[in-house]
Amino acid sequence: MLDLLSDILTRLSLRGSLYFRTSFTEPWGVRVPAFRDVARFHFAHRGEALVRVGDRTQPVHLAQGDLIIIPHGTAHVLACRHTGPDEALPLDDVLSRSGFPGHGTLVWGGDETTRDTQLICGHFALAEGSRHLLFDRLPPFIHLRGYGDEAGPWLEATLKVIGAEAGGARLGGDLIALKLSEAIFAQAIRAHIEQTAEGSGGVAGFADPQLARALTSFHRSPAGDWSVASLAREAGLSRTGFAERFTQRLGVTPMSYVTSWRMQIAREALVTRGLSVAEAAEVSGYASESAFSRVFKKEIGLSPAAFRQTGGARQTAA
Repeated sequence: MLDLLSDILTRLSLRGSLYFRTSFTEPWGVRVPAFRDVARFHFAHRGEALVRVGDRTQPVHLAQGDLIIIPHGTAHVLACRHTGPDEALPLDDVLSRSGFPGHGTLVWGGDETTRDTQLICGHFALAEGSRHLLFDRLPPFIHLRGYGDEAGPWLEATLKVIGAEAGGARLGGDLIALKLSEAIFAQAIRAHIEQTAEGSGGVAGFADPQLARALTSFHRSPAGDWSVASLAREAGLSRTGFAERFTQRLGVTPMSYVTSWRMQIAREALVTRGLSVAEAAEVSGYASESAFSRVFKKEIGLSPAAFRQTGGARQTAA
């Protein structure tokens, strides 16, 4: 049985892609455009870089061995210490001017060749329209550094393997690096949840032991007969206490969360699995097809039949 975070990531069809390994020599700067339904990542295998995310004026210093994840596909600038954000070239221009063939190493930069910056860059794509409040509430970036005892020796070792395998000549290297990077992404989200355990109105509820028990029970059987009272029993709290705590720590009511996740299951059932409207209603916890259709249209903006017919192409955010 999948744990809570694993179930969320699996249901959202998270898939990784490595799109290039770099050899950047100073001076250099690359402007990476925004992209929907994608989380970007950059790992500094060798050297260092400055990363400016969105309209933030203060850059992130990506030291050798560091990893930065940009969960919402926000536009950002990668550059050396000598290149300002306005001097960085658009990524498409860099790819074109460098003659990058679409695989291997992207070589770019100035004449300072004594030491290059080797980044491993990729992205994690979510199925189009996939939504979960866990992703919505993630910060503009997650910076993994200071591996030590807190992060665990496996993280440093994993990042070293990614650096050694990505873009290398050995068979299966890119696939190994890619699958390990997906594990790193899950670890980064887990670390962020644990670090914000005492907060409210965000992702803190996932680190709350009692709320997590209720959430885990729901995710294990989302089609069950769930109510605030039954979720509260799983959490070991009173109905009122559970509802207040859940809303404070997750920013939504318990039943809003239940409905939102059931609609995610329904979208997958209709498009990915090709189930009928009646079957989608059943697997997402609705005994009545008409009740399911009303909720689906309210949440998604299309009727289940229309959504299924278009393959979700015109769906709106839940």
